[in-house]
Parts: sequence; structure tokens; C-alpha cells
Amino acid sequence: MSDFADAAVVNEVLDVLVVGAGPTGMACAIEAQRAGFKAVLIDKGCLCNSLFHYPAHMTFFTTPELLEIGDMPFSSPNQKPSRSEALEYYRKVAEHYALDVRQYETVGSVSGSDGDFHVHTTDRFGRPIEHRARKLVIATGYYDLPNYLDIPGEELSKVKHYYHEPHPFYGLDVLVIGGKNSAAIAALDLWRHGAKVTLIHRGAEMHRHVKYWILPDILNRIKNGEITACFGSTVASITEDTVTLHTPEGEKTIANDFVFALTGYHPDFSFIENLGVRLDAENDRCPVCDPGTLESNVPGIYLAGVIVAGERTNEIFIENGRFHGKQIAQALTASMRPARAAITS
Repeated sequence: MSDFADAAVVNEVLDVLVVGAGPTGMACAIEAQRAGFKAVLIDKGCLCNSLFHYPAHMTFFTTPELLEIGDMPFSSPNQKPSRSEALEYYRKVAEHYALDVRQYETVGSVSGSDGDFHVHTTDRFGRPIEHRARKLVIATGYYDLPNYLDIPGEELSKVKHYYHEPHPFYGLDVLVIGGKNSAAIAALDLWRHGAKVTLIHRGAEMHRHVKYWILPDILNRIKNGEITACFGSTVASITEDTVTLHTPEGEKTIANDFVFALTGYHPDFSFIENLGVRLDAENDRCPVCDPGTLESNVPGIYLAGVIVAGERTNEIFIENGRFHGKQIAQALTASMRPARAAITS
């Protein structure tokens, strides 16, 4: 608490503070507003920060209507919308509903209890801020925390855990680690833009969840020798100029300029536990919460989006997480009245 002794205090007591300004967090704020509550969103990055950090030319695997929130149509000429279309759509939604989004504020700690939470944040310059809210909604997603390999050399600047675009890697030796959609898409994109690509995956073949229109493409590139693949293999170490692999044929060292370790991501379990929310160790670290209201074991703290599924990050996406806002708004309506209504009555 001493770090926040000189914090700028926001005097207004909010009805609802939503941590995480992605599509699910936005949906929660919209539904809370519709129910008459004063809601504010806080995010350590920009609006839809995770989507912003997706590959520049990414196409969603789903159709536009399944990404809609707030009953606002998502119009697209494409069967599957692009990242840039989605960012434009969510900006328009935020504008339409006049959402109060506090961007580039990082939550450090939370004190208080149901009805009077104190949320301590810092802005992008490290200046402390304190918010007060009657209820909290945690919709922080999972894309900010990569699954690290814990191998020598992973700390080198050449190792990336996110893939954005191919141009900087033209003509270079690039290793892509992973066997799911993100790894397949990155490997194909890099190869098509002139990189020399090696794909390594600990499984015997590409993962069964690779989308049906991507799988033949990556398999044909491997079959033709255009992309080198090492299955049943892992990375042993990384140096400035090489990577060493454990393969079924033995240890192999190859030339390398950049590594994309696309091995998945996980929710911030430490942050969730620091709130007092219990994780079920026997159920893939799923947070304890009421499936009907999404209120956690901590009264007044609600969970939304992918964090509800714990380590099973492939179960909740925008398509189903967007409905959590209505569940939470119904629970809020049943448990309290908007502060403004209470004052005027």
C-alpha cells in the first residue's frame, strides 16, 4: 500500500469497474450501462489490446455476427473478417455506447470489499491512481502471458512469443515452435515472404485443431520441402546464431536468426489469486465462481471471458465470452440498485 500513498484518488464511487477492455470486457460494461449502472473499463494496454497484437493481416476463424456485442451489427464483405475490420468494429461500438475506457492503466492491487473496492493502478508513466467501485468484473483474458519454454537462450532478443508480420525476416533463418493454428499461419506467412522457415513441434504431426483450410497448405509446403519440419522434436537451447534441437534422429544444431515460440498463453493466475479468488487445482485451475451469476468466491468480484475456463483456454472465445456481460448484469440488478437511483429515491 505504501507505493500508493500519494495516489491520485478518483472521488467518484463507480457501480462497476471492469478490468480488461477487450470484447468481453466491453460487453460487460455495455450490459451494466444498459441496466443503469455507472461502469468504467481499465486496461493496461489499448482498447482490445490482445486483438491489436494479433498478426497484422490475421483473418478470424469465425463469421462477423459471432463477434458482435451490444446488439450492434458487424458488417463485413468477407465471410471471415480481418483483424483490422474487428478493431474498427469495436472502436465504433465503444464510440456508440460512449464507453468510459481508461487505457494504459495497470492494476497493481485491490483492497476493500464488496460494496467498496479500492483498485490501485498506475498509468503509463508510473503515476499511481486509486479507483473506488462497488463491484468488480475481471475480464483480463490470457494473451499477455506466453507459455515459456524455460530453456537456455530464451531470453535473447531474437526470441519472439508473438508474430506480427513477415517483412523484417526476409531472407533469414527462422524457427517457428508449435503445431497449432498460430504456428502454421506464421510459418506459411514467413515462407511466402521470403524467410527460410523451420517448423518444430513436439507432436508426431500438426495438431488436430489446425483449421481445415490451413492444414493442407502447411502439409504441402512441408511435403515439397519448402518448409522444413521437425516433428517429435523439442528445442534444447538457443544461441545468437544457432538453435539446438532434440530430434528422433538425435541432437541437431542449425543456423538461426530468429525464433518464434508460439507455444500458447495462459491467464494471469497470480493476479486472480491475489484478489482472493480460489483456483480449482483438480479442474485445470478454473477459478471458483457461480456458473449462473459468474460471481467468484469473493463477494462482489465477477469473472468474465476466457479466465473462467482456467487453463482450458480453447473453450471460451469472443463468440461465447461475449454473453457473460448479460449474465453479470442480471446478477448486479438482482443484488443492488444503481447509485444514482438510490440517491434520488
